[in-house]
Amino acid sequence: MTLFDSAAFEGHESVNAVFHAKSGLKAIIAVHSTARGPAAGGCRLWPYPSAEAALTDALRLSRAMSYKNAVADLAHGGGKAVIIADGRTDKSSALFEAFGSAVEGLGGRYWTAEDVGVSPTDLAAVARTTRYVAGLEGRPAASGDPSPVTAEGVFRGLTLAVGRALGRDLKGLRVAVQGVGHVGGFLAAKLHSAGARLIVCDVDQRALRAVVEGTGAQTVAPEAIFDVDADVFAPCALGGALSHATLDRLSARVIAGGANNQLASADVGERLHAEGRLYAPDYVINGGGIINVAAEIRALEAQETFDPTWVSAKLDRLMTTLDEIFARSAEEGRPTDRIAGEIAEARMAARAH
Repeated sequence: MTLFDSAAFEGHESVNAVFHAKSGLKAIIAVHSTARGPAAGGCRLWPYPSAEAALTDALRLSRAMSYKNAVADLAHGGGKAVIIADGRTDKSSALFEAFGSAVEGLGGRYWTAEDVGVSPTDLAAVARTTRYVAGLEGRPAASGDPSPVTAEGVFRGLTLAVGRALGRDLKGLRVAVQGVGHVGGFLAAKLHSAGARLIVCDVDQRALRAVVEGTGAQTVAPEAIFDVDADVFAPCALGGALSHATLDRLSARVIAGGANNQLASADVGERLHAEGRLYAPDYVINGGGIINVAAEIRALEAQETFDPTWVSAKLDRLMTTLDEIFARSAEEGRPTDRIAGEIAEARMAARAH
């Protein structure tokens, strides 16, 4: 099977394989669409078991970024980079400088930022060899860590979903949070402040302890999170958490979390709808972070300072769009992810060139 036959390819504009022998860099930069503007999406560093697994992840994440940026009404298309490496042993300034050179070589068609395994310190090394990087600290246009903004959007979207599906607020609500790293940790704190009862898991014991100390959450083993008695399931780890096998185990009527590519297959969204569970499409509810990044890119290009009011207005509009998706799903009897996809595709088509 060739790249073009891959189910994950789905009309990508370009896929770039990058190798730099001296630094050990092995990376893939996927640009799904530039119909709405330069592609924007983070860089993920992960010890993928194979190059094929890395490619599939890059392609799926890149496509999701096109949809995310379109639904958030941003002047960006979708792109994503993945670096095949172990963050505990393989990180170096040289590796990220080599990655920056690869980004620079795309001539502004792709803007990078942080994702899983990549920190602002790493991005500082990237910035030594390219201007097309956001998420840096210590400059007027700097947007800071996008995770709190992502978590704010997830929290607000989760609250909307609970109101529609369960007709209640968050006080006493049982929420199972899968993954309490950056976004999941901030989300847990917000849910705790709203009176929710938390059940959490994470492979990172330090992150888990911090959340437990701050919220009093109950903990379970990562694999057991699907079996807990909860009103809401909030996937905030890696993708593919929602499959037919895990749905057989989930009790939650609302699924709303910060992870990307939560549905293991398209028919899972259809099943969620058929079973009367309300799913907040991932690339809608978790769009706060890319809005934050887009504000930084906007400021950089205009040589202005970062504008938090612009971010706030875009996030408000995104939540309105999410509520419209919920309303249309109820009125039309169709899955939320399908409606969200149609909105994104229409916005991309309107700006195609």
